Amino acid sequence: MERKLDLAIIGHGKMGREVERFALEHGHRIAVIIDNEEQWKSAAGVLKRADAAIEFTSPNQAPSNIFRCFELNIPVVCGTTGWSEALPEIENRCLEMGQTLFHAPNFSIGVNIFFELNRKLASIMSGMNDYRPHISETHHKEKLDAPSGTAVALALDILAEINGLRRWVLNAPEVRPDELSVEAHRIEGVTGTHTVTYQSSIDAIEMKHIAHSRQGFAEGALLAAAYVAGKRGVFTMKDLLNL
Repeated sequence: MERKLDLAIIGHGKMGREVERFALEHGHRIAVIIDNEEQWKSAAGVLKRADAAIEFTSPNQAPSNIFRCFELNIPVVCGTTGWSEALPEIENRCLEMGQTLFHAPNFSIGVNIFFELNRKLASIMSGMNDYRPHISETHHKEKLDAPSGTAVALALDILAEINGLRRWVLNAPEVRPDELSVEAHRIEGVTGTHTVTYQSSIDAIEMKHIAHSRQGFAEGALLAAAYVAGKRGVFTMKDLLNL
């Protein structure tokens, strides 16, 4: 029988509310919701008793929220993107303190399969010099970071495989031979679409993932919260899905 969790939700925006809805539908309990500084102060005692905290806030808030969870000895599942420059320090602190962090640029099962396909295709295309890779992503207008964390993850995996590419560039009018073009678009009502294209003079190869709703992200976050129960260390969707 699936274990029912006592969950803390940090951030009560669109994703936080979706996590709350999905968790309650599946019999989990919401121990506390934290969406501002006053709630941090008043809810620390309740937060300590939660099985895990699920964090979806903003890039400038996520690192401090994660550290607060470490100090309260609570596993934290972070779905906020745009703070990757702080990740090495946070991972080191997590291990030094014997705490638990599960982070992912995208919690959707489908997107993580898409990541695997992207790595495989990039490996195949590494010797195909006639093909030029390109990434495009589209999200709703409220998304705070650009490009998305998912697009950055796709780009880094392509850079690791394709000889001659050194960096990715965002919305650049012109792209140098050693640069990978990434486009970010913000359109009202779009949950998330990511496209990877390899273009040559004679044809094009395209992979696309379209998220129809936020439910897939909420489901993945709850699976991650259940996965980290009783574990210590740093984990990602590769661990959860055994990829």
